[in-house]
Amino acid sequence: MKTEDFYYDLPEELIAQYPIEDREESRLLLLDKETGNIEDRIFKDIIDYLHPGDCLVLNDTKVIPARLFGNREGKNERIEFLLLRRIENDIWETLVRPGKKVKPGNRIVFGNGILVAEVLSIEEDGTRKVEFKYKGIFEEMLDKLGEMPLPPYIKEKLEDKERYQTVYSKHEGSAAAPTAGLHFTKELLNKIKEKGVSISYLTLHVGLGTFRPVKVENIEEHHMHSEYYEVSKEAAEMINRTKKDGGRVIAVGTTTTRTLETIGILEGKILPKKGWTDIFIYPGYDFKIIDGLITNFHLPESTLLMLVSALAGRDNILMAYKHAIENRYRFFSFGDAMFIK
Repeated sequence: MKTEDFYYDLPEELIAQYPIEDREESRLLLLDKETGNIEDRIFKDIIDYLHPGDCLVLNDTKVIPARLFGNREGKNERIEFLLLRRIENDIWETLVRPGKKVKPGNRIVFGNGILVAEVLSIEEDGTRKVEFKYKGIFEEMLDKLGEMPLPPYIKEKLEDKERYQTVYSKHEGSAAAPTAGLHFTKELLNKIKEKGVSISYLTLHVGLGTFRPVKVENIEEHHMHSEYYEVSKEAAEMINRTKKDGGRVIAVGTTTTRTLETIGILEGKILPKKGWTDIFIYPGYDFKIIDGLITNFHLPESTLLMLVSALAGRDNILMAYKHAIENRYRFFSFGDAMFIK
């Protein structure tokens, strides 16, 4: 299967540059994965398509202000860091731009020297392993110096950092938001629970895989980066009970999907577990856990577009995207939503 099989042409003006004022007023495209039938609704209408006995599973990761701007020590050169994951203590995996100017042994100074990064090594994939040096608490340094790591296709400055967090974000560690969850409000989640739908939370810290394009011609040759996940005993029991009782497991986002399917492949059901996943889901994959998916619209030729195509079929997905473009849906992180049911 070719990467180009997942290409579509998107007018640039449909890339959402900012979140809409009311989260649950985003548009919602409903796609029946069996028939390919499409409906246009508003996101708050999602409650009409969730049934008592279903389980909604959300990723409660929290985005850290992971983008830092500094200068190479002794040089007036602007260097950008994107923190991807903490390896241990103050050692992090990072993306650095411009990478050619940053070599092992270099020191990058942030905020007039209150935070310094020493480059330890350059990894095979071009990321840098760095160690931070500072006085005080690292998270406070990030809050003071860091910016939200918005994707490069968003050119507008985000005034309210909380709009790039879900209302249920809890565990810090992500380099990007699990954007399918941005449409939920606490009020909507309460209404869904009152309807008899179980709500379960897991954690997957979104890392490099979100930013890495598919560069190979044959998608089977693409390698996914690992991302850390945790699933609690309570969440596992809720999800397994839903499956046993005949309810649907509805994943909110591709990160939730990848976590559930990783454990499903290993165990055949959901067990309390923590670890790393590099699962790559594309057409031909047999889903073990999820029955439906709430997601945003994804970039052409991306692993995320391949994942939703595995669930609903490539032709159905590309037809739904064509419909979304013709009807002026908003795309990507701050864009509208789709429910594959």
